[in-house]
Amino acid sequence: MPEQPYEPEGAIAGTGMGGAMDLGASEAVTLEGAPGGREGTGAQGKPRSLWSDAWRDLRRNPVFILSGLVILFLVFISLWPSAIASGSPLQCDLAKAQDGPGPGAPFGYDGQGCNVYTRTVYGARTSVTVGVLATLGVAVLGSVLGGLAGYFTGIWDSLLSRVTDVFFAIPVVLGGLVLLSVVTSNTVWPVIGFMVLLGWPQISRIARGSVITAKQNDYVQAARALGASDSRILLRHIAPNAVAPVIVVATIALGTYIALEATLSYLGVGLKPPSVSWGIDISAASPYIRNAPHALLWPSGALAVTVLAFIMLGDAVRDALDPKLR
Repeated sequence: MPEQPYEPEGAIAGTGMGGAMDLGASEAVTLEGAPGGREGTGAQGKPRSLWSDAWRDLRRNPVFILSGLVILFLVFISLWPSAIASGSPLQCDLAKAQDGPGPGAPFGYDGQGCNVYTRTVYGARTSVTVGVLATLGVAVLGSVLGGLAGYFTGIWDSLLSRVTDVFFAIPVVLGGLVLLSVVTSNTVWPVIGFMVLLGWPQISRIARGSVITAKQNDYVQAARALGASDSRILLRHIAPNAVAPVIVVATIALGTYIALEATLSYLGVGLKPPSVSWGIDISAASPYIRNAPHALLWPSGALAVTVLAFIMLGDAVRDALDPKLR
């Protein structure tokens, strides 16, 4: 059968719906070679990944930008609190107890005569430190245990499921009252350890489900057929494609851990004086709420804004990483 000559004037392109449409030569070439002209390709004609699409969406999301700016500010004052607050948060003057705002103390003084502004700024360091370290510990431990259970299944999966059920049955605040009440250390590590101990089951469940879904994909089956080891399959093929849900849950949980630290410190079993914490300040200011409401308002407001910022960030990340929401 003789080869049909190519006619630039009447190039045919499929419509994707069982039909065809006539295109001129220049239009056909433009459709083929235009940047981003094919679905799922970027500016250079390369396939776009989930992460590149997510970052593009996040940059256009005002919620992500606003929450990101708040979190960057919190990180800045946590690392360098003296940049915006002078003096020591432990320096108090009983002669100024419950005084209102004044020079050098825009938030006033608490019941012990401490500068509320300085203590609020320095309190961010404790909250961010506890939240970040607890989240990292929970994410690492939960991801490893849940990932192994979802990949190998069998007796390991059954055992981990029963253990997580036990931890889920423990009320968080009650568990903190029981476990931390016997701890005499005045550092953040017992609080972080308690949060990791009770927080990993949630991440473990998420990681297990993601790994079970990812290991059924064709590229995992192909890697196994080519003789790839279990460790290579887990690290190179499954983990990068199963980590997105873990990141979303961990980001939202970070704000929850900050609120939990403040709650435990308020109840007297978390951090204790002379540590500087928003929970400690809220607890100390509660008896003076009528005479000095400013001492309660500012640390409470800082705590609320911080938790809200991390929850908003987690929601924005979830919307960007979930293909069903696109």
